[in-house]
Amino acid sequence: MKKSLLRLFTTVLLGLPSVLCAQRTISDAKVEYKIEVPPEHLQMDAMFANSTFTQYIRGDDSRIDMIFNVVNYTYFLNRKSQTMITLLDNHGDKYMIRSDKAAYEKETRNYESIKFTDQKEVKEIQGYKCRKAIGKMPDGTTFEVYYTPELVPENRLYNRRFMNLSGIPLEFEIIAGAGSKMKVTATKVDLSPVPASVFDIPKGYKEITQDELQKIRG
Repeated sequence: MKKSLLRLFTTVLLGLPSVLCAQRTISDAKVEYKIEVPPEHLQMDAMFANSTFTQYIRGDDSRIDMIFNVVNYTYFLNRKSQTMITLLDNHGDKYMIRSDKAAYEKETRNYESIKFTDQKEVKEIQGYKCRKAIGKMPDGTTFEVYYTPELVPENRLYNRRFMNLSGIPLEFEIIAGAGSKMKVTATKVDLSPVPASVFDIPKGYKEITQDELQKIRG
């Protein structure tokens, strides 16, 4: 009995280094994704064809580009200053919205409430072993995500939606409204240093408030 226990503990201890070595803490990354529209929106497929989602991480800075052809969104976040800038390009009408520290903290608290529960399913995406998890939002809405524990972001607020996830998501769902969901799947993972220029705010955008944006959206 003692020998069996000894073999068990030895196996576990010998296995720990390989598990630990498999994880890599990253400070820089660029992950490109493709966006698939829900089946019920196939009549809009041409409008959303070749839509993409790109995530950049560089230290305290992060950037998200969501290109839908009809409308493009870019989000610049800084963990240190706790600020966010949103760019909206709607058929050439360009707007910029600045979120101050108070607004940033309020949204972050909402994202902190998202809970992820690991599932049994696993699959490989872009050469990384990914584990399935179910994310549950404060309102009870759920979404699927496949993430790789092999890549752990140093800046866990790079995308606050995934701040409680133990790795980088390489496939996930985005709630598209009325119960429909878009699937976002990684097409390329680049861990090379990200240039600082990626986080330069482009010119030509009219600065407006969040309330003014809501009026534009109708």
